[in-house]
Amino acid sequence: MLTPLYDAVLLDRDGTLVEDVPYNGDPEKVRPLPGARAALDRLRAAGVRLAVVTNQSGLARGYFTERQMHAVHARIEELLGPFDHWAVCPHDDTDGCACRKPAPGLVHEAARALGTAPRRCVLVGDIGRDMAAALAAGATGILVPTPVTRPEEVAEAPAVARDLPGAVAEILRRARAVRPVVPRAGRAGTVLVVRSDSAGDVLVTGPGIRAVAAGAERVVLLCGPRGRAAAELLPGVDELIEWRLPWIDGSPEPVDPDDMRRLTARLAAVGADEAVVFTSFHQSPLPLALLLRMAGVPRVSAISDDYPGSLLDVRHRAPVGVPEPERALSLAAAAGFALPAGDEPVLRLRAGLPAPAVDLPAGGYVVVHPGSSVPARACPPERCTEIVAALAADGHRVLVTGGPGERELTARVAAAGGTDLGGTTDLAGLARIVAGARCLVVGNTGPAHLAAAVGTPVVSLFAPTVPFGQWGPYRVPTVRLGDAGAACRDTRAATCPVAGHPCLGGVDPAAVVAAVRRLAPG
Repeated sequence: MLTPLYDAVLLDRDGTLVEDVPYNGDPEKVRPLPGARAALDRLRAAGVRLAVVTNQSGLARGYFTERQMHAVHARIEELLGPFDHWAVCPHDDTDGCACRKPAPGLVHEAARALGTAPRRCVLVGDIGRDMAAALAAGATGILVPTPVTRPEEVAEAPAVARDLPGAVAEILRRARAVRPVVPRAGRAGTVLVVRSDSAGDVLVTGPGIRAVAAGAERVVLLCGPRGRAAAELLPGVDELIEWRLPWIDGSPEPVDPDDMRRLTARLAAVGADEAVVFTSFHQSPLPLALLLRMAGVPRVSAISDDYPGSLLDVRHRAPVGVPEPERALSLAAAAGFALPAGDEPVLRLRAGLPAPAVDLPAGGYVVVHPGSSVPARACPPERCTEIVAALAADGHRVLVTGGPGERELTARVAAAGGTDLGGTTDLAGLARIVAGARCLVVGNTGPAHLAAAVGTPVVSLFAPTVPFGQWGPYRVPTVRLGDAGAACRDTRAATCPVAGHPCLGGVDPAAVVAAVRRLAPG
């Protein structure tokens, strides 16, 4: 089994496994795509269960019979080998069913039939409907484009492979990456782990930190002031050290030699047997690695594309675009640490969080979080106001949340029909509020990862300044909205470089309402 990441791979039929023959009811017209059989056999050999998830509206339209469809499927299995389950939607778009992709029903059905959960499945398909169905179920999506795949579908996809063999190679590579090549013979002593960045960055590093904690006697986490509140919510951490690192901080002050000497002394006082330095793909671990060497830490592990000299004992490399939680897990694995059996590679918070200091409404509610620590990733206030009004008109109770510095924003947005909770709670209280929500509407900011950690579905108003596959909500049901091909794509801009903020300014409030219905029906 490909634990801890995946149990099953779900595959679209037409255009992914076989040539797309519209409304095909003839087994003689089945033509497997190049390399499909060998790719599927690689998955079977790895112990992965396989299912097909396919829309077949030709049944509803009378273009072929169910018997003819089964004959086509038998021919596909004759050519490509057996599948463990076939999940078929027989409806047309006009039927309003819950199974036709982009709805997540087929993914849920296949996961149940295979004895697993959607978050442990990968869906490989050739169009945007496949990716939307995967995300809405909380599964991983990999797009294999064909000539009929639209450019905007490619831009929106969480991951893209050239063909089915390439998608399978990526699935197997990801699974291997989170397994230690050389497992540890015993537990480590004191391990210093580092993640000095914002709350969201700390949260997505949680699985990697838990993997270290599973193999260590004691874990000390070095974090920055912006990530302190999130660090306090992570399981597996025994002690926190808060320190601002000028090579990581987004608004750095000049380097103070005395401050660096104090930091080095503090690190030495930890008495760490080793250190694991977690970073984002654009950050360097080497300045801190130098201080760790000066503090006497005997073993240092980090991801580094730059030559580290003698600063690192374990120099790990991770491909660009890997989801941040898996990137962190891959570094932990390179250092010899792995999640214990039974611990899912999901975001998680420690147990026993305090109740929020506000009274929550009885029954279901939707949370809208309009703010962001990075302005380019925030939906414009006027559009958030329209979203709240549309949700309220659809019958939802809407809570509008934000930090102490966002009270003016939340009051403006909530005035359209929501309840203003801006500045009324800390991050732990916000986690409890989000945990009780039917859905969270939010940009690419810390609360999106907070929702993933408590299992609340996310309508992600995602500005494409950073890759969605890397920073989108991890393994939680999600609908992505916004222009994925906007001019700001992959710029990592903190302030929107395009007038009018078109990537999110054009989000239709009706699309948000439809997304909430898809994620939290009934």
